[in-house]
Amino acid sequence: MEDAFVRERMLFGPEGLDRLSRCRVAVFGLGGVGGYAAEALARSGIGALDLVDPDSYAPSNLNRQLHATVETLGKLKTQVARDRILSINPGCRVTVHPFFYLPETASRIDLSVFDYILDAVDTVKAKLALAENARSAGVPIISAMGTGNKINPSALKVSDIEQTSVCPLARIMRTECRKRNIQHLKVVWSDETPMVPRFRPESSKTAADNLPRRDTPGSTAFVPAAAGLLMAAEAVQDLLRDQPGN
Repeated sequence: MEDAFVRERMLFGPEGLDRLSRCRVAVFGLGGVGGYAAEALARSGIGALDLVDPDSYAPSNLNRQLHATVETLGKLKTQVARDRILSINPGCRVTVHPFFYLPETASRIDLSVFDYILDAVDTVKAKLALAENARSAGVPIISAMGTGNKINPSALKVSDIEQTSVCPLARIMRTECRKRNIQHLKVVWSDETPMVPRFRPESSKTAADNLPRRDTPGSTAFVPAAAGLLMAAEAVQDLLRDQPGN
């Protein structure tokens, strides 16, 4: 069988691919952003992936989440992602954690074992817990800001949280990070002004549809996906910068 990573080895060299194969990376949240990030990491030759998400696939996920298909509805996102990753990169060591990361559950996973953390969860409480605990563990982290109610993937960028603007979630995170003396947090964010949804789902929608939180944003197939790929690209490049000689 031809080397699956030959095209990447052309760019990063044998040493780079060896470095990635020895890295353990955690992806928190496997929705529209995290699903794409996790798969991109697997396709990049990351040696071990930890996937953290409590949810199962619902019909409302079909428009934007990579692993959501009619066949996967009702199945745990962590298990579906694990099976797909192993079908792409059988050598990847995949560990699944089907729970919601919060301050009260944080002790269930030791962040210090990771070389890098990707935060693709969608609640401020969880994002702040990850940022604080990653800092304490000395592990680099990149956090996704809001991709909902946005339609332009070219407006996405990577910066420190203090350099963000426009994004409502980033504004909250800036304030909360300052309160906690989190001086630096790398984020993927968009300076596109969020749209006002033209339609709100009826309150009779079932819980299985992950609806109807009043603040549930509209979402497309392309902005969350682009954000996830940006996160994976940043993680890979940061990991390669850490290797000797760089």
